[in-house]
Amino acid sequence: MAKSKLTIKPLADRVLVQPSTPETVTKGGIIIPDTAKEKPQKGIVVAAGPGKKDEPVTVKVGDSVLYGKYAGTEITVDGQEYLIMREADIFAIL
Repeated sequence: MAKSKLTIKPLADRVLVQPSTPETVTKGGIIIPDTAKEKPQKGIVVAAGPGKKDEPVTVKVGDSVLYGKYAGTEITVDGQEYLIMREADIFAIL
């Protein structure tokens, strides 16, 4: 994760999240093929906007978070995939 190269600054209550890598093997040792892998639903906050008037953003850079299955918009920056989403799409900080 190259924080120094990242030039994206989310606006308002938006947050930029680097998704975790999907699981390739189950806890029981079964290998999961690419076609069966689910999108990860957790990741690390790499940038956060200032929030809305009277509603500051509560997550901060470095927080590990859980978010909805279909949350955010996928973007690619320098070959790295990220999700940009509203803070309300985040369910919890781990």
